[in-house]
Amino acid sequence: MPLSIRWKVTIGALLVLACGLLIARSLAIRSLDQQEMVHSGQILETRTSLVAYGLQPFLKQPGALSSTPQLQAAVRDLSARALARVTLVAPDGRVLADSAVSDSNLATVENHRTRPEIQQALASGRGSDLRASQTTGERTLYMAIGLGSENQAAPAVFLRLGLPMATLDREVAKLQQDLALAFGIAFLVAVALSVWLAHSITKPLSDIAIAAQELAKGNHAIHIRTGSRDEVGLLADTLNHMTDQLRTKIDELSEDRSQLLAVLTSMVEGVMVLDRRGRVLQINPALERMFEVTRMETRGHPCSDVFRHPQLDSLVSKVLSRRTNEEDEILLHPSGRRLHIEASVTESDRENDACAVLVFHDMTELRRLEIIRKDFVANVSHELRTPLTSIKGYIEALIDGAKDDPETSTKFLDIILKQSDRLNLILEDLLQLSKIESGQVQFRREPLPIQSVIDRTLAMIKPLADKKGHRLVSFVGENLPAVLGDEDRLIQVVSNLLDNAVKYTPEKGAITVAAHPVSDNAEQPTLVTALELSVTDTGMGIPEIDRPRVFERFYRVDKARSRELGGTGLGLAIVKHIVEGLGGRVWVEANLPAGSRFVVRLPVQQTSQPASRET
Repeated sequence: MPLSIRWKVTIGALLVLACGLLIARSLAIRSLDQQEMVHSGQILETRTSLVAYGLQPFLKQPGALSSTPQLQAAVRDLSARALARVTLVAPDGRVLADSAVSDSNLATVENHRTRPEIQQALASGRGSDLRASQTTGERTLYMAIGLGSENQAAPAVFLRLGLPMATLDREVAKLQQDLALAFGIAFLVAVALSVWLAHSITKPLSDIAIAAQELAKGNHAIHIRTGSRDEVGLLADTLNHMTDQLRTKIDELSEDRSQLLAVLTSMVEGVMVLDRRGRVLQINPALERMFEVTRMETRGHPCSDVFRHPQLDSLVSKVLSRRTNEEDEILLHPSGRRLHIEASVTESDRENDACAVLVFHDMTELRRLEIIRKDFVANVSHELRTPLTSIKGYIEALIDGAKDDPETSTKFLDIILKQSDRLNLILEDLLQLSKIESGQVQFRREPLPIQSVIDRTLAMIKPLADKKGHRLVSFVGENLPAVLGDEDRLIQVVSNLLDNAVKYTPEKGAITVAAHPVSDNAEQPTLVTALELSVTDTGMGIPEIDRPRVFERFYRVDKARSRELGGTGLGLAIVKHIVEGLGGRVWVEANLPAGSRFVVRLPVQQTSQPASRET
């Protein structure tokens, strides 16, 4: 955002002043630091000489410079007198004594031969350095000299004094605070004077600029007040008149636009508005969801470039070229949505006006329900026709003379009875499914141990499994949380799943029932919120394409084999409705390399640890 004239003047003056103050502050601190360093160096040199004099007795005694308690005590005494840290370093860098280190830790002090002041003392007999101490952590000025007896060419030991610069640091900090306070006051005074001066010069222009910005934001109630009658005052009056006219026009347009947007936004159908060249002028949120696009991606772009659907492009071209109303139904890939499109033309011929309006009706669910309805009618007709045809055929055979043969008539009547039972079973399942869907069946929500439900069901199914040589296996936790459900309905669910597994598993197969706790809480994965009950078989399996439809009424993967094995084709549909009525979910998975795995997830009352056992 560009700066105003007032702020350019103010900031320019303040930047110059700030730079001058910062330079003055840096020079003052640098001068003080240099003076204190020279003074501290002189003091440290004097104290080093005094400490060296105090160590003369140790230099004259052979072996006295070894690391001993007497030498450490002497160093501490000299440190207290010299008000500095005293360190004795052997020529090989080993620390013999240090006033800042305790006797017990002296042996752990690292070698000092690489210290800059020691290196300088080795080279020239004297060295100095300013750095933070690795032992005390304070910024310290060090000075080191070599000490030895008169008849020795090389120093016997190096004496190093360290003078903490805490006093200098405090003085520099105090100076910085004083300078910051003084410069801050001066800067604030300069700010006030600069702002006042710039304000008095640019105030009328600033008011007009602010009013123009508010007007651009939509604040049409803004009014410019100015006391001057020059060119600035004339400009302000003109802007005020323009603002009043704009406010009236914009209020009218905003009301119309808000009503139109409210209608478009609330519509379930998708809406797209095109100009005469096929460019997208407007789409509503419903159309964004249908085609998974955004308004910013589509507005101003040709419809053919945005949606890239040949059938839609053909419809748009026909509508724009013929200027007639058209309609069509398209299929979207890969979502599989079916959309019915009604295209209407407008009377406008101007370049950027709306020329065509397309309304998209989502027919996906309706078409799916139509397919399900047709399949259901066809399946139920076939399921009812099969036993009725059989009954009719055997009755005609009896009428034609088979009734005179007692053995044949008894056989035929037995078949008629079985077909009647099958027909009755289909009708009972249909009635039960209808009652569940219409809400006439009330499910109890009582805490139940899933173990008892599984045991009772396995006992019912075991004779059927034994006939085919199947092995029934259960893996159920010993302290599983109780599920909230209806015991009779849960037994019906498990028995239907196990009955299917027995039917569609070849002889000597394996059928496994398992139950374990799960968590649907992402924030607390250890909190048990549901229980998963699964029935797994090693049978013929269900192809991937058929899995979404296995819970539909009368839907069969292998129709010929399913009718051969018996059953009404309604068992899984009943299972789905019972589970959902109890607040759970049911789905089917592949059990590689062969078979299927049906999973039922039910809400629980409490949690516990799982275990396993085999039946």
